[in-house]
Amino acid sequence: MLPHLSPATADALRTALLRAGYTTDGVRALLGQSAHAALGRGEVEPAFRSSRDGGELGVLVRLLLLGAVEPDAAVAAALAPLAPADAAAAGLLRAVPGGWAAALDLRPYGDTSDADISGGDPSGGAADGGADWWVLSDLDQRRQERDHVTGVGAASLTLAAATPRRAVGSLLDLGTGCGVQALHATRHARAVTGTDLAPRALAMARATFALNGLDIELLEGPWLEPVAGRRFDQIVSNPPFVPGPARVDYVYRDSGQDGDAALAALLRALPEHLERGGVAQLLGSWLHVRGEDWPDRVRSWLPAGVDAWVVQREVADPALHVGTWQRDAGLDLTSPAAREQAAAWLDWMERARVEAVGFGFVTLRRPGGARRDGESTVVFEDLPGDVEDPLGPEVEGWLDRVDWLHAHADDRALLGARLAVAPSVVLETYAEPGTEGWTEVGSAVARLDGPRWRHEVDGPAAALLAGCQGALPLGELVELLAFAHDRPTDELVTAALPAVREFVRHGVLLPAPELGR
Repeated sequence: MLPHLSPATADALRTALLRAGYTTDGVRALLGQSAHAALGRGEVEPAFRSSRDGGELGVLVRLLLLGAVEPDAAVAAALAPLAPADAAAAGLLRAVPGGWAAALDLRPYGDTSDADISGGDPSGGAADGGADWWVLSDLDQRRQERDHVTGVGAASLTLAAATPRRAVGSLLDLGTGCGVQALHATRHARAVTGTDLAPRALAMARATFALNGLDIELLEGPWLEPVAGRRFDQIVSNPPFVPGPARVDYVYRDSGQDGDAALAALLRALPEHLERGGVAQLLGSWLHVRGEDWPDRVRSWLPAGVDAWVVQREVADPALHVGTWQRDAGLDLTSPAAREQAAAWLDWMERARVEAVGFGFVTLRRPGGARRDGESTVVFEDLPGDVEDPLGPEVEGWLDRVDWLHAHADDRALLGARLAVAPSVVLETYAEPGTEGWTEVGSAVARLDGPRWRHEVDGPAAALLAGCQGALPLGELVELLAFAHDRPTDELVTAALPAVREFVRHGVLLPAPELGR
């Protein structure tokens, strides 16, 4: 059954959820820190115990979050003014012996601010002052169905945290699923459009938007076909990106195309759907093929003249890749069906000479403004491990710094600029023990925020950075450094400018006006 919330049903349900306090803050306060953390790990008993005396909110937590059967009278009181039978007719509940059970996953979800995306727990995780939403998706029990619609998962949160949140006129959520990215988009885009191939996903998104009182355009169709001929200021996408044989076991993850061919086609097509200066942000996976360099593989998919920042967050060997996605689908990995699927997947990887699978995010921009045609920046980087800060602000800063570097592409322009070390940057020195104590053997500059970029530096480079305080042009600092080290100025310029450009791109050095100077 597809969910359908009429305006009256959506209003009544929203009234009930707000009255009971079924919000991110309300659920966290009811459960307490320990039980809430346990629920995030899939341990439900502490949450059951904490919700026993929770009144109507406790009923909703057990019914909608914990999968419990609740008595008719308790559900009727908790959902008033929405009758349980009307909730069932909308596809939200199902009648079972002893009362009612959830037919869909309905949970609160939050966004603390336009630049600080939080979540990753069963109730979303909004802090005071953030947006409170509710998200509808399929229950885990339905996870092995081909058209299963996932809820707020790790991939959704990763994309939300890495998406720039500047105000835009139009935004496309390509492959919206249950609508998580579109929810975030309503906070900074005047008009939001969501597309999806799966009717069930669109029904789930439509119900989610109705419950939250949001007006979002929804279109059905594959990839970019529903928006043919249209352009947007921003595009976000969490597409079916799992590389494998050309088949579709699960619509939410499988493209039906061989390997990473779907991502390649999407990257080629996206810029034509961006306005001048428009930005696309998407998750993706690419194959590491024997005898190929993965950046060269992905670079071949990019149209000429676009800015691109491709960040690889994880690399998995074939066995780990297959096992991860089989577990994600809720399969019993020891069952004959799962073993048969894994064998076919691994056989395909061997034939395709796949050594590993990379995962990360891609930022594309169709340059605008004064940029000359064909003038672009394409960068590939590895960023393994956890990143504590949301990457959305870093993406915004990267795009601004790339623009600045293009405006200062001429060496004379760069030498005439005033730069300053970012406030979050520190100089680290390290030493090794010797017979006479510690001997310094190297140093590095590192950012203590964002991706924690780190660069090894020698003595002259450290001295140059120390002089970058926004007061003197870079050229004068290089001249002073050349005099101090008795080296030709031209020699230092040749050595320093590539490093300076890298420091700017990584936000180690900032144009002085950005620091208020």
